[in-house]
Amino acid sequence: MTVVRGATVDLVVQGASVASDDVAHLAAIADPDAIEAIVPRPGATVSAWRLRGATRHDGVREACASAGLDFAIVPRDRRLADLRVLALDMDSTLITIECIDEIADYAGVREQVSAITASAMRGEIDFRESLARRVGLLAGLSVDALESVYRERLVLSPGAETLLSAARAAGARTLLVSGGFTFFTERLRERLAFDATASNVLEVESGRLTGRVVGDIIDAGRKADALDTMRARHAGSGGLVAAIGDGANDVAMLRRADVSIAYRAKPVVRAQATHAIDHGGLDAVLNLFA
Repeated sequence: MTVVRGATVDLVVQGASVASDDVAHLAAIADPDAIEAIVPRPGATVSAWRLRGATRHDGVREACASAGLDFAIVPRDRRLADLRVLALDMDSTLITIECIDEIADYAGVREQVSAITASAMRGEIDFRESLARRVGLLAGLSVDALESVYRERLVLSPGAETLLSAARAAGARTLLVSGGFTFFTERLRERLAFDATASNVLEVESGRLTGRVVGDIIDAGRKADALDTMRARHAGSGGLVAAIGDGANDVAMLRRADVSIAYRAKPVVRAQATHAIDHGGLDAVLNLFA
């Protein structure tokens, strides 16, 4: 998590439930000017408090970890109305599953594919190599399996629709960028009204996967490039660009955002992000803005 220096900052604490004793304890640590409950949006997954003008930060991390709370030190003047682009990773961020692992289940190779996925997410294997290995294991599988994954197993992360609705209402454009597959991103684009998507194309012949990907691979660099394209189109004259991800393949994109959020992420991602959310849904991102 990045600590903002040289500006008036607030401490935001949030979780499934925030006890008044925990708020009082954090106030004693942070010495804020004021304490405010953040009014929850309909369907909110978190309870949140803003400690305005927090002047001390030592001990906050430990106290929040003990209480099972997320915390963020945010600039006072960071406003949702200034958000121009919101980019999200798909697998294990916008949605709760890793689509390729679920496809692999239908092919009888879930264990092998999941192990490669986990290693890639931790940054232990080059993404291009990991994708080629995983997709290769799917050769011969009917494309009907992809439809089954979408219909029966794909679930939006808690708070996803609340986050996207609020971002759009604030005037932001939305980007869904994924090392996964167009089969899923294009359906989610239509379902959730994303402005743009970027993902990989699975090659299909005679209704079956060939075990290959067509065209350019959407790896970490391509994800970051997609974010830059959205910035140039929609935030070229100013405004904030935010990105949310969970795996090593998201780090380059997160680094290029003005506000980056590691969502239930691997340690390598949390270390690079502005903020981390581990105890709430995606709507918790909204509380990082005034």
